Amino acid sequence: MRKRLRSSRLYFAAGLSLLFFGLFKFFPSDALPERATMVRAAEIMAAAERTLLECRERKRLPPDAATDPNRTGLVGVETSPISTTLGNLEAKRTTTNPDCAGLVVRLLNEARVKEGEAIAVGGSSSFPGLLLAVLSAAKAMDLDALVICSLGASQWGANDPRFSWLDMHGCIAGADGARGRTIALSVGGEGDTGRDMSEEGRRFLLGEVLKSGLPLIEEPDLERNVELRSRLYMENARGKRIAAFVNIGGSWANIGTDASVLGLKPGSTRVRDIPPPGRRGMIQEMARRGVPVIHLLNIKGLAARYGLPWDPSPLPRPGEGEVYRRSPGSNPFVMTLIGAYVLLVVLAFFFDGGEFFQENT
Repeated sequence: MRKRLRSSRLYFAAGLSLLFFGLFKFFPSDALPERATMVRAAEIMAAAERTLLECRERKRLPPDAATDPNRTGLVGVETSPISTTLGNLEAKRTTTNPDCAGLVVRLLNEARVKEGEAIAVGGSSSFPGLLLAVLSAAKAMDLDALVICSLGASQWGANDPRFSWLDMHGCIAGADGARGRTIALSVGGEGDTGRDMSEEGRRFLLGEVLKSGLPLIEEPDLERNVELRSRLYMENARGKRIAAFVNIGGSWANIGTDASVLGLKPGSTRVRDIPPPGRRGMIQEMARRGVPVIHLLNIKGLAARYGLPWDPSPLPRPGEGEVYRRSPGSNPFVMTLIGAYVLLVVLAFFFDGGEFFQENT
């Protein structure tokens, strides 16, 4: 009888597992309430990529079919005088997906950013796709995006001197698309002054900043650099609340030098450790001021966390990906099913339940 009872329990647990597997398999994840705005942002980014492609073709700089098969115009070259560090080609291509703009809308909603508010953006030209995604989200949400951008870029970013981030931004600025106000520029690289670049590359970028007419940040002391950036953000917000800080890439001035930054999750992140000023970047400084932080780095982790496909080709159509849906774990119905499943399995295996099983065997 004991043997039959144990067998019945196993059959019961197996059947229960199949039932719950079927429920999870076919129960759809809920669409996010901001889905329409997310799709709008992705459409804006897709249109901006078409504009970039037209710009490239006018300049006789068509995308390389091997490195940019989706013809986004956002993938740079392997090396150049304005390159800073090594970069991952697949990660750069992943961020050219227009759904990245939808993700930024999702993250800004999680940060409770409201229409008409200002956001501070610390950008690196290493990820032109993410810069475009943030500007597209700002347009879709009617936000005032205040951008401070470093112009040096890692491999496959906006590191082609013939088509740098300033060239890209100039292409899209004239179109009714992505929105943002660049309030200052830096050379980037080591010490935010391009110490790790060739002298040729550094001179080129300084010339680009001069032509732009924008303020140049060239402060090798981290504490003073952060103070300067903070002041620029506050002055350019013009009395608006800075509702979030969006970090793009691994710029020295934005992430600082404290090892605690390595523990930050990509996407919506909580900055628990605030290092002293000499090691504090803009991420920690904004967190110290109570500003929500969105951390767009560790692209593989970001894609896995939010359901973005890795290095897709062709690019998905806006609105179709998992990024537009709640994860099953955030759905109360699904969590109730999980609780019920665990409870029933525990009852089956750890309580005798003799009469029930004996009467049914």
